[in-house]
Amino acid sequence: MKHILTIGLLFFLGNSYAQEILPADIQIKTALLAAPADQKDNATVLGYDASGKLVTLRKGDGKLVCLADDPKKEGISVACYSANLEPFMARGRELLAEGKTEKEKQKIRNQEIDEGKLVMPKEPNILYVLNGAEANYNKTTGELKDGNIRYAFYVPYATQESTGMSTKPSIPGMPWLMEAGTAKAHIMIVPPKKQ
Repeated sequence: MKHILTIGLLFFLGNSYAQEILPADIQIKTALLAAPADQKDNATVLGYDASGKLVTLRKGDGKLVCLADDPKKEGISVACYSANLEPFMARGRELLAEGKTEKEKQKIRNQEIDEGKLVMPKEPNILYVLNGAEANYNKTTGELKDGNIRYAFYVPYATQESTGMSTKPSIPGMPWLMEAGTAKAHIMIVPPKKQ
């Protein structure tokens, strides 16, 4: 019985820590770590209120939307993307909130794009993602040491033939085309991790 109580307490503490909602100003500062310097001041930032609901923490007048770290997930991960991608991103969040799996979400969004229900921009649009370890994150200042960034340029229905781009990275950091030929085709650039 003592072991069960100890395990239960550890589980509770682990979950309560993982779901800690940081102050809005810290969420904003951390989310903007993924943004290019010239777009930080005007970016819209989405983050989490005290109940854990995703809300707009700061409305910007720029063309970038930044997403704060999800307190329910392990590690630190923030992203910024072209405002043109917001319908696509919002639909993904909506499907996950409905209880769909990641695989189901991808399938539904692809189908909705193919059917014209969900519109993807025709021109390339950028996504910046910054990841890091919780051990390297300062919750008081919003600073992250040794984070790793990656970039994705959404180019719907692009193929190896239409771009001349490889569909697999053969050397670290080289651009490559992921999900070629689909509505979610995107050029991935993953710089080598810092040593």
